[in-house]
Amino acid sequence: MTTNLWQGERIRLRGVEPEDWQVFMDWNLDTETARACYFIPFPQSAADVKRYAEQTALQRGENDSYTLLMALADGSVVGSINTHDAFRRYGTFSYGVAVKREYWGNGYAGEAIRLVLRYFFDELGYQKCNAGVYSFNTASIRLHEKLGFTLEGRQRRNVFTNGEYFDNLLFGMTAEEFRARWKE
Repeated sequence: MTTNLWQGERIRLRGVEPEDWQVFMDWNLDTETARACYFIPFPQSAADVKRYAEQTALQRGENDSYTLLMALADGSVVGSINTHDAFRRYGTFSYGVAVKREYWGNGYAGEAIRLVLRYFFDELGYQKCNAGVYSFNTASIRLHEKLGFTLEGRQRRNVFTNGEYFDNLLFGMTAEEFRARWKE
């Protein structure tokens, strides 16, 4: 039987295709999801979002920065995860995760994060993952706690949205902590 490192129990992580532009367009139009993930963008044209999807589809993961989509068995895209701030010299990296609103609460984000952590720790040799979570995003805070991340710090009043300042919570997990918690 063939196994695929990018296949979880419910989702498979895959690269972005140019045809995925509508997924990104839909996210840009969902204010609450955009706010929780990063920021609320200015309205974009379909042509601009199509160009973004086309460019992302051609990226080769420079500096171990990737954008992957979470897909169900039927091919439906339920979310995305991107890796960034990857420093081979230090062995550290970060990620961002987004799930379409209609799929919230199904465990897809946690599964995607575990797949990415396993790859970065066990295949690329990274030793630590850092994750920033906005203090108003209680679902993401609970997710990181459930995954076994440690709250390592707080950047006070570091995020401005919806007319207020919020803290950025700094979570971390080492490769050893991941393996101890998520050993197969």
